Amino acid sequence: MEWTPDNSNQDIEDRRDSSGGDGSGFGGFGFGHLGIGGILIVGLLSLVFHQNFFALLSGGRSTGAEDPGQVQSAPNPRQDQAEARDRALIGTVFHSIQNNWAVLLPAQTNVPYRHAALVLYRGATSSGCGAAEDATGPFYCPEDEKVYLDLGFFDELKSRFGGSNGDFAQSYVVAHEVGHHVQKLLGTEAKVTEAQERNPSRRNALSVAVELQADCFAGVWGNSAKDKFRLTQSDVQDALSAAAAVGDDHLQKMATGRISPETFTHGTSAQREHWFTTGYSTGLVSACNTFAGQ
Repeated sequence: MEWTPDNSNQDIEDRRDSSGGDGSGFGGFGFGHLGIGGILIVGLLSLVFHQNFFALLSGGRSTGAEDPGQVQSAPNPRQDQAEARDRALIGTVFHSIQNNWAVLLPAQTNVPYRHAALVLYRGATSSGCGAAEDATGPFYCPEDEKVYLDLGFFDELKSRFGGSNGDFAQSYVVAHEVGHHVQKLLGTEAKVTEAQERNPSRRNALSVAVELQADCFAGVWGNSAKDKFRLTQSDVQDALSAAAAVGDDHLQKMATGRISPETFTHGTSAQREHWFTTGYSTGLVSACNTFAGQ
């Protein structure tokens, strides 16, 4: 992946050296919509406490985390310098994602695109959906239309879960979360939330469809950006590696040694790879109907 830093993005809030963390809980789409990294902490809890937290949390909407208190994130020039390249990459990619969707969405769906914001934080901060903590992983909050990201997540993705930390893998993570923003603009988020509340037994299945569609939308953006960033098959494989690393089956097997399909909230590794590939190969929003048969 070839890229030149783009510092023109005005949609990024960098809170890494500020205080935060007074939220009363994390919400939005419920447990199934914690974001691409949200399920990672559940796997870790299951591993540490030898209990299947996937099953415990699959029965209903998350009621929110305890108040993490006023978490102070003191200025850390050394860490800022270490993260400088990732910061530049994510800013450049986020700018591309927004600009491309501003063209793609109205052209393919007649729905205008409204810019989201990206919040970079360290440790903890507040969001329109409650508290954001580094353990949550990247997520999109539909209440304030912002993507929340602790850059340390990318190291965790590679070191703990076997995913790639390549440039396009990181790009996929951000594009997936913006995919949730696209779902809000299309009205999908509201319809799914209503369906989940009307029929709680379908909550997990609908959550899987939501996450897989966001993967597909990430692929649609990738298709539109492949010439600009001179993407190669190796880059695409990095994205697929990241998608596979956060598949429900992979995480559950790591955490508990067994797989429980009835508790899936994000889809299997194979499903996540399939839907990203579908979006990437077609470049079409219409190809991302993960709700067929729901």
